[in-house]
Amino acid sequence: MDENRTARTVVIPRRDDVENARRVVRAHLRPTPVDPGAGTPDDPALKLESLQPTGSFKVRGALNAVAAAPAPRVVTASAGNHGLGVAFAANALGGKATVVVPRTASAAKTDRLRRLDVDLVRAGESFDEAEEHALALAEASGWCYISAYNDPYVIAGQGTIGAELDEQLDGPLTVVCAIGGGGLASGLALWAAGRADVRVVGVEAAASTAVSTAVAAGRRVPVEVGPTLADGLAGNIEPGSVTVGLVARYAHQLVTVTEDEIRAALRYLAAERGYVAEGAGAVPVAALLAGKVAAHGRVVAVVSGRNITAAALASVLAAGEAEPAASS
Repeated sequence: MDENRTARTVVIPRRDDVENARRVVRAHLRPTPVDPGAGTPDDPALKLESLQPTGSFKVRGALNAVAAAPAPRVVTASAGNHGLGVAFAANALGGKATVVVPRTASAAKTDRLRRLDVDLVRAGESFDEAEEHALALAEASGWCYISAYNDPYVIAGQGTIGAELDEQLDGPLTVVCAIGGGGLASGLALWAAGRADVRVVGVEAAASTAVSTAVAAGRRVPVEVGPTLADGLAGNIEPGSVTVGLVARYAHQLVTVTEDEIRAALRYLAAERGYVAEGAGAVPVAALLAGKVAAHGRVVAVVSGRNITAAALASVLAAGEAEPAASS
C-alpha cells in the first residue's frame, strides 16, 4: 500500500445511522436466524450471517451504501464477500457495479461474482493493491467508491445485525465478531454504544492484525500480512480509516486467533453444529473455543460468511479426522 497516499475524508457514523440503515436492509433482506446453543463460550449462540443470499454479512453494508450513493455507478475493492454484496445491491437497486479483487482472491468468491451482473477486475496480488487500483479507478472515472469497511453507510449497515439480535435474544450479551478492516466491529459497537448489557469483542487472524495494531498505536501502522484461512480478513487498512477510532472507543476486547484455532472452529461448526463457514466466519468461534474471550451473559458468535471452496473445507475436515490416529 502506498504510504504517501492522502487519507480520504470519511464521515464518522452515529448510533442513529444504524436504525436508518435498518430500514434499507429490511426492505431487501430477511433477518438471519440465531442458533441459540447454550449461550456459553464452548457452545455459543450463532448469528448465522452465513445464510445471507450472498453467503456473507457484507450484503447489509453494501445495500445501505449503494442506496445512499449519489450516482448509479459504483466501484469497490474486495477480497470477495463485499464485492458480492455490492453486486447484489446494485442489481437490487438498479445500479451498476465494478468490483476489483486481487488475483489471489478465493475462487469460491470470484466464481460467484462472475455469475452476477458486475464488471469484475482482477488487479494486484493482495487486497491492499486491489484497493489502491479501485480508488484510482474511482478518481479517474468519477464513479462512487464504496469501501468494504471505511464508509459510514457500510458501517451502519453492518450494525443492523445488532438491531436484529435485540429481537432474537435477551441480554446481557457478549457479541463476538471478526475484524478485518473493522467495519463489522464498528457497526456492532455503535449499536451497543451506551448499553451496559452488551459487550462487543473483535477477533483478528494472527496473520493480519491491522486494526488492533492501529488501536494500540493510536494511528495506522502498516503490518505484515501472512497467509491465512481467514482470507476475508487479510490486509492493511487505508490511511485515516474511521473504524480504528470506533473500535478503540466502543469495542470491549480485541483478541487474535491462530490458524490451528481457526481450523478447529471450522471443524466444530461443521461436525458439532452442522454449518459451513469460511475461515473469516469461524474466527469468533475460534476465539471462544480457545478461551480467549471475557464473556458476560449470553455469548453470541457472528458466523459472518460461508464462502469457502469445497476443497479447502474438505482439507480442514480431513485433517481433523486424521489427528487422533496421528497422536495414537
